[in-house]
Amino acid sequence: MLDINGASALVTGGASGLGEATVRALGEQGAKVVIMDLEHQADKAAEILADVDGAFMPTDVTDTDQVIAAVEKAKEFGPLKALVNSAGIGWATRTIGKDGEYSSAHDLDIFRKVIDVNLTGTFNCIRLAATAMSGNEPDQYGERGAIVNTASVAAVEGQIGQAAYSASKAGIVGLTITVARDLAAVGVRVNTIIPGLFDTPIYGEGEAADQFKERLSAGCLFPKRLGFASEYASLAAELIRNSYMNGESVRIDSGMRMQPK
Repeated sequence: MLDINGASALVTGGASGLGEATVRALGEQGAKVVIMDLEHQADKAAEILADVDGAFMPTDVTDTDQVIAAVEKAKEFGPLKALVNSAGIGWATRTIGKDGEYSSAHDLDIFRKVIDVNLTGTFNCIRLAATAMSGNEPDQYGERGAIVNTASVAAVEGQIGQAAYSASKAGIVGLTITVARDLAAVGVRVNTIIPGLFDTPIYGEGEAADQFKERLSAGCLFPKRLGFASEYASLAAELIRNSYMNGESVRIDSGMRMQPK
């Protein structure tokens, strides 16, 4: 089992939602956690770091220099043994417009942006964090670190309007086994979580938000509710800890299957 007590960890998108829960879960295991998130999340990160040892590094996951700076900050706390990629963006646009005009087709710049953040950004963090992990002292079985990525059920059951988002998340699933094979030589494992619908700040707050989440819950099998961020974080922590989990993409979705819309 990979022991991260006294080591450092990185969590992208770590200032809210699934990322925040993961920061707290890894902190409970004794890791010093570097929260990688956008600069405007500094105050929220400071609240989290009142409970968890670590630091906040303003990071655009597509910016190589910023990611390297976060990796180097993590190494100041101890050997970097874990990376959880949970940063991402979404967008909903149908492939073509209703008026039959070329100008109404899906905006290609938006498509590129979603791919760039979700897929390229994830790989950027993988390649740089894994480079640092490769220099760690291996344990008795040769293990040096573990990486957990975040895809989505949209990777396999994308809904209407999710072309860019689904493609970006399917790419993460696709690279999982390949990168796991790449990194096997240096003892770094790679797994991906495929979450369903989780109760995060993305849905907002208040009565309208609660009603919307209740409608979403109707598609869940059991439990018939949205997932808790802590349940995602628990799985992420286990994928880091369990040394025999490698190259896998694991669903956590209450057994739901997404419909076209």
